[in-house]
Amino acid sequence: MWPVMKFILLLVVFSTLEGALHRLGAKAGKPNVLFIVIDDLRPKLGCYGEDIISPNIDQLATQSMRFTNAHVQQAVCAPSRVSFLTGRRPDTTRLYDFGSYWREASGNYTTIPQYFKEAGYFSAGVGKVFHQGTPSNHTFDYPYSWSIPNYWPSTEQYQGQKVCNTSTGLKHNLLCPVDLSTQPEGSLPDIQNADYAVDLLANISVGAPYVDYWGNTQTMKEPFFIGLGFRKPHVPYKFPEKFKTLYPLENIKLADNTDLPPGLPTVAFSPYLATLNDYDDINALNLSFPYGPMPKEYHYLIRQHYYSSVSFMDYQLGRVLSALDDHGFANNTIISFVGDHGYQLGEHSEFCKFTNYPIATNVPLMVHMPGMTDRGLTSPHAPKFPLIDPLQMRRNPSSDHLQIKRPGLITGGMEDTGIYHYHQRKNGPSYTPGFTHQGPTTDAFAELVDLFPTVTDLAGLPVPAICPADSLGTAVCREGVSLAPLVHPSGGLGNTTGVKSCIISQYPRPSVEPVHGSILPKLSTIKIMGYSMRTDEYRYSEWVGFDHVTFQMDWGNVFGRELYILGKDPEENNNVAYNPAYLDIAERMSDQLHKGWRACIL
Repeated sequence: MWPVMKFILLLVVFSTLEGALHRLGAKAGKPNVLFIVIDDLRPKLGCYGEDIISPNIDQLATQSMRFTNAHVQQAVCAPSRVSFLTGRRPDTTRLYDFGSYWREASGNYTTIPQYFKEAGYFSAGVGKVFHQGTPSNHTFDYPYSWSIPNYWPSTEQYQGQKVCNTSTGLKHNLLCPVDLSTQPEGSLPDIQNADYAVDLLANISVGAPYVDYWGNTQTMKEPFFIGLGFRKPHVPYKFPEKFKTLYPLENIKLADNTDLPPGLPTVAFSPYLATLNDYDDINALNLSFPYGPMPKEYHYLIRQHYYSSVSFMDYQLGRVLSALDDHGFANNTIISFVGDHGYQLGEHSEFCKFTNYPIATNVPLMVHMPGMTDRGLTSPHAPKFPLIDPLQMRRNPSSDHLQIKRPGLITGGMEDTGIYHYHQRKNGPSYTPGFTHQGPTTDAFAELVDLFPTVTDLAGLPVPAICPADSLGTAVCREGVSLAPLVHPSGGLGNTTGVKSCIISQYPRPSVEPVHGSILPKLSTIKIMGYSMRTDEYRYSEWVGFDHVTFQMDWGNVFGRELYILGKDPEENNNVAYNPAYLDIAERMSDQLHKGWRACIL
């Protein structure tokens, strides 16, 4: 009975997908793709029922499938990006740090933009899609992945310089709200990224010429694949100072679990001061390495500046989304939106990524499929993504803070929040978003390694096959699954069971005790790998021996274990891996973890 019902559900899902693709194809034959990657973004957004004022992202969410349980494979920029852009996990890309280019270090793996480019798409990268430098061959993987060189904003060169105005002069600070008129070139990287992306869409709309890698004149045209990477909220928190007015310190709420968990193995802790001490303001605090702790005042300040950075980025993203409307692309463009990893803002006494905690691995993930996720939500005669200025948002008049109802984990339904509204400020522009729902939502497990098969599936391209056990010589394959069945929003059809039963992340360490190299160890120093698996009921981790020459783990050499009972301990404050009452569960989870990611696929 069940196989028949599952087959029927899949027929409904894919017939709907086929219909949506047909409507997309009415204009350009193939759908365009806007592939958005945000640096260090955890899902503390308005559309996730959280604190940050992000009206343009929230507007996108109302017309997208929003994933609440999406996780990265490694919580640091370059390894995460190479993983999801190639559809392979870090043990296959062999990139755990910033020190190698996967095409030389592991295999000549095809990337998502390369796959679309080879399918006839005009492919362009803007900002940080691939990580800069060695991990993308100092070219952002041009010309493999892009039809034209990846745009890199000129103001990126000032990221590590003393450009923060303080009462004691210019500093290189973590907390760095700025007056744009005082900044080099009078701009910031994300402003330049948005400027370029808006101009790029305009050029595509008129068929502007370009010269390809081989010197031939070509035409920018549909279908296009645009990778768009925004830098904020990556440190340092440098943004126009006016955005800080959105977050008075008295309205900032701290994490409930700011203490270091007593049962945490030392190998699992990331000594965040190894990177934050590079900033003048944090270094001046003279905190004890490795554990700190960070003064409570800075818990508030860091959150305030992180939130402000996101609202600044949200406005820049809104400019690009609005440009899709301006040039007639909005109804023919698939949009994926994702953070490259999360970020801990004081939880478990951490201020970093670099861990296997879900706050470091969990990211916002949204997929907008025209004609599918936006059905009944937009008018063909009205813009889908009108630009919203976060600075015009004011607090709910009956409260000192935005009244936001925390969303439930609804699979496949439209989620009505009732009280989730933004309000325009007095004398502000006319704006009535009326976000009375947060769009179709699923709490099914998803991993960023699933992006490759998902985006190709939704675009109607052949989905790469699952990778063989040894895929170093296989140019095109995947170690994730397509999430397309989950994108179908009507009545939960097709996404009631999910596509996998567990998800796996990992993080390397050079030693059991925290040292300066623990946050991002070079490959030659990696001696331990922490593998972490999450199921509906538990998260389990093993920190085991790792050979950086053979890339093999030694399951018999265990340096630490973690087990969290999610029903009782959702914040993961109590490690019970060594509690005799839970040894049977720990052993079962260990056996399941050793079977690897393939055993997670349903």
